[in-house]
Amino acid sequence: MDSAPRSPNGFLSSLTTDDFELVQPHLRPADLTQDLALVEVDEPLKRAYFPHRGVISLVVKLARGEHVQVAMVGRDSVLGAFSTLGDPTALNSAVVLVPGVASTIDIDQLRAAADQSASLRTALARHGLAVYAQVQQTAGCNASHTVESRLARCLLHTRDLSGSNKLVLTQEAMAQMIGARRNSVSLVANTLQQANFIHYSRGHIEITNLDGLIRTSCECYTTVKNQYERLLHPPIHCAAA
Repeated sequence: MDSAPRSPNGFLSSLTTDDFELVQPHLRPADLTQDLALVEVDEPLKRAYFPHRGVISLVVKLARGEHVQVAMVGRDSVLGAFSTLGDPTALNSAVVLVPGVASTIDIDQLRAAADQSASLRTALARHGLAVYAQVQQTAGCNASHTVESRLARCLLHTRDLSGSNKLVLTQEAMAQMIGARRNSVSLVANTLQQANFIHYSRGHIEITNLDGLIRTSCECYTTVKNQYERLLHPPIHCAAA
């Protein structure tokens, strides 16, 4: 594997030289415009996305009109791993939460590359499992933890995925992130600001005390980070001489 990263995206930069050469000719740049819907539930996902900057929100839409975020994909991963390996039909909607840029590739082209490489298939499976692990943890978190700890968790995760302490998030977006009402989000954001953990004004958030926000967050933040580390950075076992 080359020592120098070949892409700002973690998935692409982690590929072996041979695997990267399989996909590189088909990669195209794409703008991730805030609130852009990349796919709707039950539609086929036609392109995989590898964010360089920005965050993609995976959203479940409920019958009464609520929208609840179940996971996020950012610069460390890929949207479309399981669609490449199996059924391309989306199980949830994918919407740009934080604007940025990405590399993108047709699902069919990525599938053809994976058919040629067991290591590329393994990488896609691991990234798909990492997102699935996040979905599971989010479900448990939304059912069991306070609004304050859930918002802290989501702000920390968004920071990690976007690479910035400064975020642009409306109250509606934050409500979707944690499965709560907008008035609850407003009260909790106020509490976090009074504690000097964040500065919040008209949808612009700056994380000003990272350690304080981590202490406020539930254990789910660390759990998801550890799961990603295990799945995306497995130990390398050297053969005996």
